[in-house]
Amino acid sequence: MQDFNYHTHTYRCGHADVDYADEEYVQDFIKMGFKKVAFTDHAPEKNEIDKRTNMRMKYSERIGYLESIKKLKEKYADKIEIQSGYEVEYLPGEEENLKELKNETDILILGQHFVYDNNNNLKIHKRGTEFTDEELIRYAEYVKKAMELNIPDIIAHPDVYMLSRKDFGKVEEKVANIICKSSEKYNIPLEINLNNIYYNLFFRNENSNNLSIEEKRERISNVIYPCKGFWNVASKYNIKVLYGIDVHHRGQIMRWKELVDCAQKILGEETINKLNFVE
Repeated sequence: MQDFNYHTHTYRCGHADVDYADEEYVQDFIKMGFKKVAFTDHAPEKNEIDKRTNMRMKYSERIGYLESIKKLKEKYADKIEIQSGYEVEYLPGEEENLKELKNETDILILGQHFVYDNNNNLKIHKRGTEFTDEELIRYAEYVKKAMELNIPDIIAHPDVYMLSRKDFGKVEEKVANIICKSSEKYNIPLEINLNNIYYNLFFRNENSNNLSIEEKRERISNVIYPCKGFWNVASKYNIKVLYGIDVHHRGQIMRWKELVDCAQKILGEETINKLNFVE
C-alpha cells in the first residue's frame, strides 16, 4: 500500500482542528507506517482574492509555517521524510505569485476550488452552487494552464468539480478528458482524494465504528468525489495516480486504510486495476 501522503493541512487554514499540532500529524503518520509526507496547507495569497474567512492561512503566517516544518524535518529525519508545500489555485494574473510560493517550498499541489465567472467574481465549487457548462470548461482550462506553466507537482481532487454538478454527462466527461490529456502530456500525477469519503463516513460521528453494512453503503453512495465517471476516463490515459488523505482532522490519518478501501469500492476493481499508481 502507498506509504506517502502529499496532501496535509494544518490549523492555520482555519477549518482544520485548532488543537491538532503539526508534530502530532507527523507522529500519526509514523504510527501508520508512512515513509514520506508533505505539509500542503491552503496557500496564503499575496493579493487577497479569496475573501472567505477560515479558508487559508494569512500571508504573514507562512514564515512560521515553513519554520515549523523545517524543525520537524530535522527532528524526525531518522523516522520519516518531511516536505514543505502548499495547496494552490491557479488564477490568471497570479502566475508570478504562485511561482514565488513554489520556489520557497518542496512541492505544490493544485486544488482548483474556484474560477472567475463572466463578471470577474470567484465562482466556488461547493454543494448547492451549480456551474454553467462554460464555467466548468473554464475550470478545466485553468487546471490545464497551470500544468502548462509547470506550477503544480500534483493535481489534487481533479474531480472536485462534481460538487457543482448533478450528474456525470458529456460536459463533465469533456472536462475529465481535458485534465487527463494534460496530465499525460506534462507527466503530472492526479490524486484520488479521500476527504469526501472521510466526511461522509466518519467525520464527527462517534458511532462510525458500529455502522452496519447497509449504513456504510448508504453513506458511500453520497460521496461526490472520487467520482467513478471521472476515473473511468482517467483509466484510459497513461497517467500517474496517487491517493491523498487531505488531512484536516485528528483521527483522519488513522483511518487511512479504511478510506482507501472505500475509494476502491466506489471506483470498482476494473477501473482501479487500469490505473497507474505511483510507487
